[in-house]
Amino acid sequence: MITAEHISKSFRVARRNAGMKEAVRALWKRKYETIRAVKDISFTIQDGEMVGYIGPNGAGKSSTIKILSGILTPDSGNCTINGLCPWKDRARHVQHIGVVFGQRSQLWWDVPVIDSFALLRDIYKVEESEYRRNLDELVELLNLSKIIQTPTRQLSLGQRMRCEIAASLLHSPELLFLDEPTIGLDAVSKLAVRSFIRELNSRRGTTVILTTHDMQDVEALASRIMLIGKGQILQDSSLEHFKKQFAGGKQLRIEYHGNAPELPAGLCWKEQEEGHGLLELDPDVLPVSEAIACLSKRTELLDVSVQDPPIEEVIARLYREYRI
Repeated sequence: MITAEHISKSFRVARRNAGMKEAVRALWKRKYETIRAVKDISFTIQDGEMVGYIGPNGAGKSSTIKILSGILTPDSGNCTINGLCPWKDRARHVQHIGVVFGQRSQLWWDVPVIDSFALLRDIYKVEESEYRRNLDELVELLNLSKIIQTPTRQLSLGQRMRCEIAASLLHSPELLFLDEPTIGLDAVSKLAVRSFIRELNSRRGTTVILTTHDMQDVEALASRIMLIGKGQILQDSSLEHFKKQFAGGKQLRIEYHGNAPELPAGLCWKEQEEGHGLLELDPDVLPVSEAIACLSKRTELLDVSVQDPPIEEVIARLYREYRI
């Protein structure tokens, strides 16, 4: 279980204007600004949970992950993960966690992936039988058999990310941190990675903390959402609660024959082209069944589908609500 209490972290950043004169002046006198990346955050995550940790750029997501993984020491606050403090008991703590940073690699660039795996086995002191069992399982689930003998530098981004995820799991961690794990991946690779993470959580009960800007990743994987903005936890609840609170209604995608129908109160066009379009519906003003019946009377409907707004729109409304 993860328990974080009143965690804060600040960074001192040098600032200067552009130009050679400013660069020379900065050699003798620098101006600094203190950035409060994380401000007094507290939360608890139970074993086996899959949590989406979301927020805009600079919100404090990666700083939180680095604190939880023991890379950074906070200015104040306490944290225990399975009874260990990440930054005080780092050597023991890292034996139980896996970390994937989408823009960082733990694979050696010029050697085959299988050699990097073998080196990680030695670093984590994994028993040969456990290593072989995990390797065979990961190679099968992530479809790595044709690429593990290839040097990392010759892999595509999608192939490398699948290998990065495998590398983080060779020592059977109980907790997996995923920081932008699908960044830059194609649609097929994204689906493969999402499917694997769900399988991992189901089969091993691995706790997963996911930070990403791809809201489809969040919708596919996380049952709980924590929103961070300006270094503070602004919302912490289930994905369904987020949708109900910020979805703003339903959407009706229609195909029709003839003239576009006149819309009753509670319906408005979001997209409209000849013969089809997308309508936004306020269920508090007009129930879905009545909306469809009303449209049927005003035009010849060929097809109707009712859907929730895309998760990206829900999160965008959430950002606007908190002005982040």
